[in-house]
Amino acid sequence: MTKHTPNATRYPLAAFVAGLVGAAGVAGALFLLGVAPPLAGVAGVVVGALIAASIKYTDQWDKAVLLRLGRYGGLRGPGYFTIIPIVDRIVYLIDQRIRTTAFGAESCLTRDTVPVNVDAIAFWIVKDAERAALEVQDYDEAVILSAQTALRDAIGKHDLAELIQSRVELGHGLKLALAEKMMNWGIQVQSVEIRDVIIPAALEDAMSRQAQAERERQARIILGTAETEIAHKFVEAADAYENHPAALNLRAMNMLYESIVKRGSLMVVPSGLADSLNHPTLMGLLGASGLVPRDGRDEPASERAPVTASGPARGETTKP
Repeated sequence: MTKHTPNATRYPLAAFVAGLVGAAGVAGALFLLGVAPPLAGVAGVVVGALIAASIKYTDQWDKAVLLRLGRYGGLRGPGYFTIIPIVDRIVYLIDQRIRTTAFGAESCLTRDTVPVNVDAIAFWIVKDAERAALEVQDYDEAVILSAQTALRDAIGKHDLAELIQSRVELGHGLKLALAEKMMNWGIQVQSVEIRDVIIPAALEDAMSRQAQAERERQARIILGTAETEIAHKFVEAADAYENHPAALNLRAMNMLYESIVKRGSLMVVPSGLADSLNHPTLMGLLGASGLVPRDGRDEPASERAPVTASGPARGETTKP
């Protein structure tokens, strides 16, 4: 633990001023009483030093641990307070703000025997300064060691995948373990967060290849599923066009038109397809199917009505 012994800033300006005033007042009083000036000066300096040493102060977030003749005398602060010089002493100051402690576990094996390095951080606060001062010698170091031990124990109980995916749950478990252990020390654990899980480079490369292979497998499955659905749709389309050749020709003409419009260029069509798309042939197919009504021009010669001549024969004359 960083020893929070009072430093020079714990002797405020008011203490020096009070010491000087006290020293001057004692020296002057002794001089007026007839004491020799050197002796009066020495007495004034001693009294002024004692007055200055009796005035202390702490910051708003600090608590001063007071020992009186070696026994616990209570807590002082925040702000100004006085002590009895020589009898009382401030051993250290306890910061009661939320504090952070970074800790880690190196080359620790998981439940599936994978070596990992885990970095974490704990947020904690000293709630009971008296217990923190009397129950544990070095609470800062105790917090770090306890956190490392709990982290190693938690890593050994989890698989690598759980460490990577369940950091929040792992941090919550560490918080409960540390809180139970530090309850008697007057320390309250606010939270524990897992910052990083470092795995060996070879294992990381293998996991990357595994993830890439899994993605490729999923992509091929999706592509195969799409091909199967397309094949089923083609089968349904073939069943629909099987007994409707005219619809098939219309579809072919539509596909040809769309190709020409989109590309905007000349397209070479096989002669067989061109013959099938010929207008008279198509109209003939439509007529055969009864979709186009027949007129006299489309009827065969055998079915046409005989034509009788209504005009005069050659060589004959008509009378007016």
